[in-house]
Amino acid sequence: MSLTDLSSVLWRSRELLELLLFKLEEEQLLLAAGRSRWLSHATREVEVVLDQIRQTEVARAAYAQAVATELHLPAEASLGELADAAPDPWSELLHQHRKAFLTLTSEISSMAEANRDLLTAGQRAARETMLAFAGTVETYGRQGQTVTGGVRRPSLVDEAI
Repeated sequence: MSLTDLSSVLWRSRELLELLLFKLEEEQLLLAAGRSRWLSHATREVEVVLDQIRQTEVARAAYAQAVATELHLPAEASLGELADAAPDPWSELLHQHRKAFLTLTSEISSMAEANRDLLTAGQRAARETMLAFAGTVETYGRQGQTVTGGVRRPSLVDEAI
């Protein structure tokens, strides 16, 4: 295990995080455009990337632990601690990886939150539409049973449209 191996797996992690950000943005574009037909495909692609990230994270943890031991640091040393203890040019490279990870995770969190808001707004709009026209909303409960989700409220409909 060496700094070269750790750097290689960190590059792979960065590539996967960038791919995840791209897939989340695709998902957001579909949500914003109301193209729910392809939403399940986009969600499945996000899940595939997340699985690849999990697998890469296992390798990263093993390499980081080995490098920490080589640098006489605790096995659970953070990337920042590894970067501080590593010799040049590895120190600078590890600091760059850390900075990129912080930026990417912030962007991913923001994008995931925006997607969650779009999904919630879409679900709310569909529910209100069903309430307006059908009088009730039937959905499925946690055990798979049909659940009535509300009662009809008075509404105005412009019949000229």
